[in-house]
This record gives sequence, structure tokens and C-alpha cells, in this order.
Amino acid sequence: MTSQGSDRAGVEGGRRLIRVAVPNKGALADAAADMLREAGYRQRTDSKELVLLDEENGVEFFYLRPRDIAVYVGEGTLDVGITGRDMLLDSGAPVTEVLPLGFGRSRFRFAAPAGTGYAVTALDGLRVATSYPGLVKAHLAEHGVTARLITLDGAVETAIRLGVADVIADVVETGTTLRQAGLELFGDPLLVSEAVLVRRRDAAVPDGFEQLERRLNGVLIAQNYVMMDYDVADEVLADACAVTPGFEGPTVSPLARDGWKAVRVMVLRREAQRVMDDLWDVGARAILVTDIAACRL
Repeated sequence: MTSQGSDRAGVEGGRRLIRVAVPNKGALADAAADMLREAGYRQRTDSKELVLLDEENGVEFFYLRPRDIAVYVGEGTLDVGITGRDMLLDSGAPVTEVLPLGFGRSRFRFAAPAGTGYAVTALDGLRVATSYPGLVKAHLAEHGVTARLITLDGAVETAIRLGVADVIADVVETGTTLRQAGLELFGDPLLVSEAVLVRRRDAAVPDGFEQLERRLNGVLIAQNYVMMDYDVADEVLADACAVTPGFEGPTVSPLARDGWKAVRVMVLRREAQRVMDDLWDVGARAILVTDIAACRL
């Protein structure tokens, strides 16, 4: 972090700025920046920038290693941050997850040589290699297991072949890399992770946080929902509305055609095709779907 941010202490022109930590690289960085842009915030155009001031929106962004973000927020140095749930829990920092952001999804799993047949309860006394010792230790403790944790920084799948560990615990997307290393997964996932918005636990809500959360939530809704319009006869209006209940109920307007209504409602994007089929079967016609650019609910 540059002295620019600390010297100003999040104040610009006498106004307190909310200080937001953003991943500076890795799988979360580009998606986090894209989401913030969609939410109307400025983002850096040069990857070497460490601090960016968005005075119009009252925000100062700090670009940090994803693993460090929970620590900075937990210490109160920064107000809020975007990081992975896995890194948040591994840090042990006094930070609370406020909003899941829907990108950077991954599973955290145990793996061992194929055919070993391990179970989590059988790991007592074994060596477990991982890049997330805090997360793994807590999970094993929940199962009453004490193992020797070998902390590595990446390429965990080679630890068994090189004789450093008996078992590994790592982030898994497809499992292809593990299979290529002669390993197989066992046990339930330790964690299903994704990018999350976090702030310090038991601290006062900082100025500007509710606006940030509201904007990001609006982006999520726009990404996951579509607007659906259709026409339906009065006698089956109730049946159609049961198919499309919406957030607070559909908007129903009279049509020039007697005995018919126009309906507008938000539906989940992933369910849009099925919903259109169900509406058609009920008797709805002129069914249209449009994207939502932004919203506040």
C-alpha cells in the first residue's frame, strides 16, 4: 500500500471516503473489477496502480494480494474488501462475509493416491499438504482429527509424489490436474468457495457501505434475472401469475383487447425457457424476454 492512501486516511476534501480492497491479480481480479465497473465505479486502467480514487462515488480502491485483503479489513486499515471465501476463512481475521458475488467459484477437497481409500477420520497423524492451513486445521478439528499440516505455496498436487505429504487439500475445479498426478478425491468438500464482499466484524457500518452493497446486489440481480412480458386472458390470469410470482408480485395492466391483461415480471435467467413453456401451456401469449441492465430492489 502506498503512503498516498495512509497519509490521506481515506479523506478527500474533508469528506470520509470508504476504503475498498480489490484483488490485484489472480482469478478474482478481472471479475471483481468488471463487477465494480458495472456497479458504476471507476477502476484502474494500469495494472501497476496500487490506489485509485473515485471521488465522485466517495470510494478509494486499494489493489492488494487476495490473500491479504481479509487481514487489512480485519485490522481496520481498510473498510471493506472483495476476496475469496476460502482465503477469508483461512486468514482467521475478524471479518464477516456480507454478500456472495457469484464468481470465482471452486470447491476445496482432500485427495490421496488412487486406491488408498482414505476417509477424513483416518487422517489422524498423517501429513496433509495445503496452501490453506487455517482452513484445513479448522475442518479437521471439527472431525476430531489431528494431522501434521505441511504448508506449501502452490503446486500442492506434487507433494505426495515428492514424499512431502500423505494427503493434500486443495482447490479443485475439474479435478483433471489431480487425476493426472495419480490422485483421487475423497470425503465431502471442505468448502464451496466464491468471491465475497467482506467487512470487519463487530465494527460500525462505514459510510458508503450500504450504497456499495446495494449497487453490487443490483449487478447480481441484473446478471441472474430477466424481465418477462406476456399477455394472458383474465380467466387464466391467476394461473399465469402462479407460474411467475416475481419479487413482490407481477405488474398487471389492462390491454385494449377486452378480457386480457398484460403482465410484466422478473424471472430467473436460468429458468426463463421453462417458464415460457409453462406460461404457454397455461394460455399466455406474446411472451417476451429482455435483459436487465441495472436495478434496485
